[in-house]
Amino acid sequence: MAHAYTPGLRVSRCVRHRTRRMLPIPGDVLVSVGDRVHAKDVVARTFLPGDVIPFSLSNKLGVASTEVPHCMLKEQGDMIHKDELIARSPGIFGLFQKEALSPGEGTVETISQVTGQVILRGEPRPIEVLAYLSGEVVEVIPEQGVDIEADVAMVQGILGIGGEAFGVIDLACDSPDVTLTPDLIRDDMWGHIVIGGARMTGEAVQRAIDVGVAAVISGGMDDQDLKEILGKDLGVAITGSEEIGTSLVITEGFGDIAMAARTFELFQEFAGRESAVNGATQIRAGVMRPEILIPLHPDEVTTGEELSGEHGVLEPGVRVRMIRDPYFGLLGEVAELPPELTVLDSGSKARVLIVNVDDGRQITVPRANVELIEE
Repeated sequence: MAHAYTPGLRVSRCVRHRTRRMLPIPGDVLVSVGDRVHAKDVVARTFLPGDVIPFSLSNKLGVASTEVPHCMLKEQGDMIHKDELIARSPGIFGLFQKEALSPGEGTVETISQVTGQVILRGEPRPIEVLAYLSGEVVEVIPEQGVDIEADVAMVQGILGIGGEAFGVIDLACDSPDVTLTPDLIRDDMWGHIVIGGARMTGEAVQRAIDVGVAAVISGGMDDQDLKEILGKDLGVAITGSEEIGTSLVITEGFGDIAMAARTFELFQEFAGRESAVNGATQIRAGVMRPEILIPLHPDEVTTGEELSGEHGVLEPGVRVRMIRDPYFGLLGEVAELPPELTVLDSGSKARVLIVNVDDGRQITVPRANVELIEE
């Protein structure tokens, strides 16, 4: 009998990790191959063009469009400040002149005698890319970015909210089955990566935001709490751009679910250590997992056993998590793996599995819609 394989979340005590850090548009790379960088170091920088400020000078001065260039007191390329005198009409025998002040600050980009408009370009906006991963620069892509490698302890979650965050690991719960409540969030957790146990409550998340916690990691979360925090339904697009004041990662699924014991033990081992968190998640094509990376010291690097591999055997009795709607986040145990193709609601055919869900239901889902989890 052939085995079926399915991916699972990666939880590793020691893995060689590589990350690519890229600018959105060409710019300057500030490091070289072989350089050691810290997570918060700027490795590349560029400038986005400033905002465009158009205004009709012909209307302001009451002159024809062709006369606008002759009324200008500033030339193309000149820097001007808001409310600075920029143009003056000739008037009649030097009388009844009208003046125009700059509506903003920037550079005179265009003076048009066709439209009578002057266009100002605001100050360029700097864009800086941080290393994110403390490690060694192993490749430089000229004018674009770098690749950085390091030996890390890694934990992937099922769902994250918010972007990149940095801080020290700080355990708020003393066991993986403890609910993360507001009273467990201390004032001195500002800027820390707070580790919960089971469900993180909405009140605990709000307390973390008020304290200034960098990120909160816990086993589960109620979907209604998440909706209230975001102010809307999450939807199906990639996450990571939310600005709620902290990043969130759930490692197991929705509901009151304890964090996997060995995952919690990994966080216990590295309590007080610097780490990087990225809550960006994409479940569909081009899967992207939220992650927590903890750089290792040279004497900690081993060929250590990975706690939950990226590939595993799918067979009756193993624990799985649903990763697609309408059962996203539910946990259960494989009951049966029918060998024949099954017609889905969409009309397509696929191999499925029957799962005994923890809430007592038995459901049938495509095999591609689940991932293995550790008990």
